[in-house]
Amino acid sequence: MMASPELSKLIQSVVEPYLLDGPRRYTRDDVAELSGVPAELSRRLWISLGFPVNPDDEAIDYTDGDVQAVRNFRSLDALSDADVRRQQAAARTLGQSMARLAEWQVDLVADEIADRIRSITANDPTVDEAKVALEATTEVVTALQEVQAYAWRRHLAAAMARSMAGDGTAETLRELAVGFADMVGYTRLTRHLDPDELTDLLESFETITTDAITVNGGWVIKNVGDEVMFAAESAVAGARIALAIQEATFDAGATPDLRVGLAYGRVLQRFGDLYGSVVNTAARLTGVARPGTVLVDDGVAARLNGESDFALRHLRSVRVRGISRLRSHVLRRNGER
Repeated sequence: MMASPELSKLIQSVVEPYLLDGPRRYTRDDVAELSGVPAELSRRLWISLGFPVNPDDEAIDYTDGDVQAVRNFRSLDALSDADVRRQQAAARTLGQSMARLAEWQVDLVADEIADRIRSITANDPTVDEAKVALEATTEVVTALQEVQAYAWRRHLAAAMARSMAGDGTAETLRELAVGFADMVGYTRLTRHLDPDELTDLLESFETITTDAITVNGGWVIKNVGDEVMFAAESAVAGARIALAIQEATFDAGATPDLRVGLAYGRVLQRFGDLYGSVVNTAARLTGVARPGTVLVDDGVAARLNGESDFALRHLRSVRVRGISRLRSHVLRRNGER
């Protein structure tokens, strides 16, 4: 149930100062003086985090929370001692991730706060609505923050365990299996779907692929509309994931057929994403795969040699954008027709 304009105004008046750790009371120069970080550097980091910067240096835009955040950033030696470009890259990646998370959560948070306010004021119309709104905001944001912190700590533990295979920094070269899965005919299909149907389709796709990836020991790099990018420590794990995605899609019957491409080799891991020729090869394999199939490169094929669970059929080389001769192999479970 949507909040009335009056209730929305009340929630906004309470939520902003609560989330920003107080009222806006400082200029950019004030933040520099209080944090010990030069104003120009804090401005660059602010922009990298995705926040607009007032051209007026005397504008009162910053809170005690902003000052503390700059101090916290400076307290991390790995970032404060790094060059400006690396600092900006770290801030940009963090900002983009948090912005996407916030856009997803905003309706959920607003609705939950509004529901709690309605419930309390309906039973006692004489209560102070501003006080009730603050209590509801505190309860909702605290609960969500604790759930987020829990999920982040668990993911950080898993990511650190994987990172120990490299040099433990934000940028490292690693040997990984990298794969893509995308829906066939997605663009054409979306022309005929209403928003609810499109939501259901994307939810089914993300649920099917995420389950198959995590159950088989891999992790999701990112979802982009009709495509998911994933990684695994070994070619065997990557092959299991790729086949599990296709099998789960067929069993569910909730999405169009998928194409899956998988490659193995050295990749650059940078701020949670992967780069390099192996990534490009996996993407190109996905583009030329037939619906319902898995195509793998020579790197995967070589490491599956002798693995009794899998069968490979070698295909002719094809020319694709950026690769003059792309060698590929159809991957199936052994004994599958």
